[in-house]
Amino acid sequence: QVQLVESGGGLVQLGGSLRLSCAASGFSFGNYVMAWYRQPPEKERDLVASIGVRGTVFYPDSVKGRVTISRDNEKNTVHLQMNSLKSEDTAVYYCARIPVLKGNPILWGQGTQVTVSS
Repeated sequence: QVQLVESGGGLVQLGGSLRLSCAASGFSFGNYVMAWYRQPPEKERDLVASIGVRGTVFYPDSVKGRVTISRDNEKNTVHLQMNSLKSEDTAVYYCARIPVLKGNPILWGQGTQVTVSS
């Protein structure tokens, strides 16, 4: 079964850290760009980080310096380490498989809630 399963979300204090994990199955994980997105309440889903098949990473300015994405192609997992968490980091975080061919759909996980409390 082709799927992505996230874990590691939860409640964390302002300034704290959290590590999200995503377990992939049912496809050739090493052949895909993987990414993390997030969707705050009543807002759009936005990219948090992406990692290429050879480990090239991209971070938008909003999180650069505070998050690190990594992947383990042996274990078919991708992780997101988040530090210095802010209230605006509160969101549902989604693991994503980016399609090889443009126009094909993104494969999404079910999401994991991250709540930053003050």
